[in-house]
Amino acid sequence: MWFRMESNRSLKIYFTSDIHGYIFPTTYDTKEQKEMGLLNCINNFKKDENTLIIDGGDSLQGSPLAYYCQKNEPTTYPMADVMNAAGYDFITLGNHDFNYGYEYLNGYLKKLDAVCLSENVKDELGELPITTSFIKVMGNGLKVGLVGIVTDYVNLWERPENLKHIKVTDPFPKIRQAYEKMKSEADICICIYHGGFEEDLETGKKLSKTTENIGNRICRELKFDLLLTGHQHMPLKGQWLNDTYIAQPPANALKYIEIEVQESKNGFEISSDLKEAGGVCDEGLYQKLLPIEARVQKWLDGPVGFLPHPLLPDFPLSMAVHGTQIADFFNQVQLESSGAQISCTSLANEVAGFNQEVTVRDVIATYRFPNILIVLEVTGEVLKQALERVAEYFDIDLKGDLCISDSFLKPKVEHYNYDFFSGICYNIDVKKPKGNRVESINYQGKRIEMNDTFTLCMNNYRASGAGGYEMYQGVKVVKEIQIEMPELILQYFEKHPKVILQKNGEFHVKW
Repeated sequence: MWFRMESNRSLKIYFTSDIHGYIFPTTYDTKEQKEMGLLNCINNFKKDENTLIIDGGDSLQGSPLAYYCQKNEPTTYPMADVMNAAGYDFITLGNHDFNYGYEYLNGYLKKLDAVCLSENVKDELGELPITTSFIKVMGNGLKVGLVGIVTDYVNLWERPENLKHIKVTDPFPKIRQAYEKMKSEADICICIYHGGFEEDLETGKKLSKTTENIGNRICRELKFDLLLTGHQHMPLKGQWLNDTYIAQPPANALKYIEIEVQESKNGFEISSDLKEAGGVCDEGLYQKLLPIEARVQKWLDGPVGFLPHPLLPDFPLSMAVHGTQIADFFNQVQLESSGAQISCTSLANEVAGFNQEVTVRDVIATYRFPNILIVLEVTGEVLKQALERVAEYFDIDLKGDLCISDSFLKPKVEHYNYDFFSGICYNIDVKKPKGNRVESINYQGKRIEMNDTFTLCMNNYRASGAGGYEMYQGVKVVKEIQIEMPELILQYFEKHPKVILQKNGEFHVKW
């Protein structure tokens, strides 16, 4: 793809996304340092007047550091400190940036030097420092048009109180309008999209029927020169899709993307690469932020209770087939906290598990999301539909062995959309067609009929219907527990310092 520009002009872009609060080179599961973290990325950024540094959102939530800051030091924004030191020019908002509410987001954005671009986020109070599109004139005279958008599935996933004064609208009409305006004003048009691709980039196969991700549509119907994406945590070093160059880094500041727009004989070419978050942290900035990191590490190592034995994770497929006491324990907490008859939970793609002497670190590193709990009144029919969705996790490969369905692995790994249930017994036969794999469901020894009703506890993400669980949408809400699940687990240990593990129900998977 060639651009008509004046001679001897070039542009470099450093792009990060889905940092999720991982500033320091650690996963926090242990104190071991690893080649990761924003501090290890920015030390490699070499900025001049023809360079832009951009982030695609989901910066504020995810790591124990992020959780600690919003809970214990809510006016401290180390993410903003690092981005300011690096010289970030532009960011957009991700769905998780709304997790801690309006005031926290406002404080972060006001401390940030970068311009926040979010075309489809409207602040009814007008206090958030958000702008829509922007024309940046580089030192060499190149006019770069930029616009940011976020998936409007924020409205499904986010707690209503966190979106107070905020409206997130359909991004496509907004992005089309912005593009039509900027294409005549800019030499290069860039869309920063906190969202991903709804089709397989190799085969074109439709991966989702929802509008959570619309990257393919943007590339088909609009002519942005660059589409910088996030949300799916999919390492995509860069390629052409129709007439648009696309790229996406993985999550947690494991890597960043370096993009070159360079003049050649016939115009300008775009190329890019994924770069490792290697090298040494900026020592001055590292030392400046070390005190808050030390407070986080001390907080994480604080003991909260005891288990009969450690609860450690296995491979995802093994846990899905045989169950895991980690999920059993989460459901145990949910059942006591909610008073529901049945509970379901899932595990993050990566979980640390619990030591026998449980610390805050164990809790935060094993239940990684700030979910609250919702109790729904469901019928046996809805319960059956949900379990059929669970059963879609499995497939049988060409050798006849059980495997994980590609639909849970592409374009984004989604082990967290496999749910573990407590309070019921059920059987799954993977050899049967999808939608007809659940053979039986029993509650307290009695077969569940389709018109029976039960109270079912789950997190608010699942209650929204996310992850393919549309059967929960519109179902009667019995109760909301407005305390985040990590805090409920900590409260459970306060009440039960020596936990007795319970197994409530069972399931079997055959193939």
